[in-house]
Amino acid sequence: MDIKGKVPIIVYDNQCYLCVKFAKMIEFLTRGNLIIVGHYSELGVKLRKTILGESALDMFWLIDKKTAYGGRAALIPLLRVIIETKSRKSNKIEIDEKCIHECKTVKAVFIRSVSLFSNSKKIDR
Repeated sequence: MDIKGKVPIIVYDNQCYLCVKFAKMIEFLTRGNLIIVGHYSELGVKLRKTILGESALDMFWLIDKKTAYGGRAALIPLLRVIIETKSRKSNKIEIDEKCIHECKTVKAVFIRSVSLFSNSKKIDR
């Protein structure tokens, strides 16, 4: 799958309320300069099969030209992208807010926050 012209890309869990809010925050902070894709969208499924592998659903991902960063490993590259963004056209994110879990509880916030820092992966492409 050739995505070099479309990077950087954020892949997030589009069926989780908190993850959707996280994606909206990233879209705002990057002024729409990232392509934001849900894990369960058509492109998200293709990315999981070709690049990210089986552990893709455990964390959010930042994919750039050479590397895919997951979870904790993606935080510094994401911060770099946020700082370096310039005004461009907005890449609207498609959000599927069908939360199948108890996503709005305090427990869910805690579990998602812990999973962000406990999961980390880096894939060289």
